[in-house]
Amino acid sequence: MRVAELVARTREFIRAEVLDIDDRYDGDIEAAGGDELRVRWQTLAAKAGLLAVHAPVDCGGLGLGMVDRAAVFEEAGYSLFGPVALNVAAPDEGNIHLLDHVATEAQRDRYLRPLVAGEWRSAFAMTEPAPGAGSDPAALTTAARRVDGGWQINGRKHFITGADGAGFFIIMARTSGEPGDAGGATMFLAPADRQGIDVVRHIGTMDRSMVGGHCELVFTDLFVPDEDVLGEVDQGFRYAQVRLGPARMTHVMRWTGAARRAHEVAIVHASERRAFGSPLADLGMARQLIADNEIDLAATRALLLRACEELDAGHRASKATSIAKTFAAEALNRVADRAVQLCGGLGVSADLPVAKIARELRPFRIYDGPSEVHRWSIARRAVAEVTKAAR
Repeated sequence: MRVAELVARTREFIRAEVLDIDDRYDGDIEAAGGDELRVRWQTLAAKAGLLAVHAPVDCGGLGLGMVDRAAVFEEAGYSLFGPVALNVAAPDEGNIHLLDHVATEAQRDRYLRPLVAGEWRSAFAMTEPAPGAGSDPAALTTAARRVDGGWQINGRKHFITGADGAGFFIIMARTSGEPGDAGGATMFLAPADRQGIDVVRHIGTMDRSMVGGHCELVFTDLFVPDEDVLGEVDQGFRYAQVRLGPARMTHVMRWTGAARRAHEVAIVHASERRAFGSPLADLGMARQLIADNEIDLAATRALLLRACEELDAGHRASKATSIAKTFAAEALNRVADRAVQLCGGLGVSADLPVAKIARELRPFRIYDGPSEVHRWSIARRAVAEVTKAAR
C-alpha cells in the first residue's frame, strides 16, 4: 500500500470513528471508555488494515520505516485518541519497536505478537523517584539480583505510562555497578499479573489522553526467569537507545497532528469571527499568529524528517533526534498557544478543541527528556566536535 493512500485512509478513519468521541469527552480517555474503547477501536482498525502499521510484517504490521510513518502518525495524532485507536500510541509503539529489534523468537511470540494485535498493552518501567533514574538514566536504583533460574528485582518506579491495565512490563534494573555508573543495567520482561508487581497509585497529571495513566509501581522480590531477560545482561542502556531515539520522533509525529488541528480550528474561527468591521483573519496581528504557526509546523516537519532519514539509514541519530525533539516540543506548544489566543474566550473553553490540545501538549517539553537536558547534550556534542576538529 502506498504511503499516500495509507495517510488518506488514516485521515478518514480518525474523522469517522475517533474525533467526535475525543471532543465529546474533552480528551479524557478514561472518561470516554478506557481500555474497552481501545479494544473496540483497534478491532475496527485491524479490519481496515490500519492497526500498528509500523510493526514488523511477520507480526501483522506493514513494517513502515521512520520516514514513511511520519505522515501517517501525524494523521493519527490529529485526534488525541487517534494513536490509541490505531495502536501507534506511546508506550506500546516504542515497545513494539524495541521488541522487534531485541527480543528472541520465543519473546516475539509471547510478548510482541499479542502487543501488535492489541490483545494487551504494555509499559516501559525505567523512571524512578529521586534520587533514582529520571533525566539521568545512570542514576538507576532498582536492582536485580541473580538467583537460581533467573533474577529477583526490587525497586520503585513512577510516571510509568499505561501501567494500570498493562499486560506486561519492560523493566529496567541494575544488575551491576552502582547508581551513577554509565553501564550495568538490564531489561527484563514480566507479565503484569506476576507476584511482586504492585501498581501503587495513579499520579495525577495535567494530561488525560493516555490509557492506563501515569503510575507508581513497586517491585518486591519479583522473580524473572532467564528466558525473560530482554537482550544481554548489563546492556540495558544500549538497548534503551534503540527505543528512545525513534520514540522521540514518533512523539513529534503524533503531536504535530494535534497541533495542526488546533491551528486549523483557529483559522476557521478567525475567518468566521468578525471584529472591527472585518474577519479576524484579515487583521494584521491575527495573520502574524497564523503565519508563525505555519512556520513552526513546517520547521518541525523538516527537522523530524532529517532525523528520521538518519534513523532509517541505521544511524543512532542522537544529535538529530535531540534537536528535532527539543524544537518540536517548544514549537508545537507555541502553535497551540497561538491557536488559543486566536480563538479568544472560546480558546480556553471546551467548546473548541484547542484548550485540551494545549493542555496535552505541555508535558511534551518534559516527557522523553526535558528541553534543558537535550540542550545540554546538544551543546556537549557541539563543543566536543568543534574542539576535536580544531586540534
